[in-house]
Amino acid sequence: MAANNRRMSGKKGAQVGSGGQRRRGLEGKGPTPPAEMRKGHAKQRAAQAKARRAQGRTPQRRGGRSASELVVGRNPVVEALREGVPASTLYVQQFIDNDERVREALQLAAERGGINLMEAPRPELDRMTNGLNHQGLVLQVPPYEYAHPEDLVAAAHDEGQDPLIVALDGVTDPRNLGAVVRSVSAFGGHGVLVPERRAAGMTAGAWKTSAGTAARTPVARATNLTRALEAYKKAGVIVVGLAADGEAELGDLEALDGPVAIVVGSEGKGLSRLVGETCDVRVRIPMPGGAESLNAGVAAGIVLYEAARRRS
Repeated sequence: MAANNRRMSGKKGAQVGSGGQRRRGLEGKGPTPPAEMRKGHAKQRAAQAKARRAQGRTPQRRGGRSASELVVGRNPVVEALREGVPASTLYVQQFIDNDERVREALQLAAERGGINLMEAPRPELDRMTNGLNHQGLVLQVPPYEYAHPEDLVAAAHDEGQDPLIVALDGVTDPRNLGAVVRSVSAFGGHGVLVPERRAAGMTAGAWKTSAGTAARTPVARATNLTRALEAYKKAGVIVVGLAADGEAELGDLEALDGPVAIVVGSEGKGLSRLVGETCDVRVRIPMPGGAESLNAGVAAGIVLYEAARRRS
């Protein structure tokens, strides 16, 4: 009866034949693993997702990469191939009329090497180009690998030279960017700096205007142009802004002899307020002919020539 009362009571106690489960339950299980290793934890799921994304990603330079681009139409494709615009794939429509431009595009792609030739039905090319008039030829330009702003200064120091950099503020025409890249290359500069947003990037149009010099002149992209210029100043680089009402004249600017970053604004609007305030000095280009402003490519070329003349 006593045994029966013991079984009916609500008190918890050691059970007969427990096999030491209570004792083992009191034993420690070791240190708690980090959240990333705990099954089902939110941090573990985030870490796994990050790893999956990394598996499908190619190594990038610190400046990041732009999106891939399509050059559409027979004349644009041929011109891009002539100018050495980087390309990964040439898409050719099935049963295309084989005229002179098609034959030249195929020949140029074959001569350059490294360009995949893909035959595709017209509906597929229509889908790729969102219905644009592709005329049976579509050229895929791979994403441009931008440098980091610090890379431009480091490259100059590696060569034992004072940095000579051009930064573009609010320049949205890719052809202007290509022209600046070409001038930087011609006058011994070390690269071009552009903002990440609301600015021209290294598109096929910029490549064409650069006349191939973009292959050896780096373009860096900054998340925030003002902060990038402030970092240059801390590294000993003089930041010079071009402005029609600048307090100094180009011919009197001794800063061009040393480490300098030349900031060029958009035609019409000029430098933005924050960028203008960040500049160490604002300089004007004398224009006896009375023109109100110059486009970014021309203005950068004039200043770069003056800098190269002083450094020679």
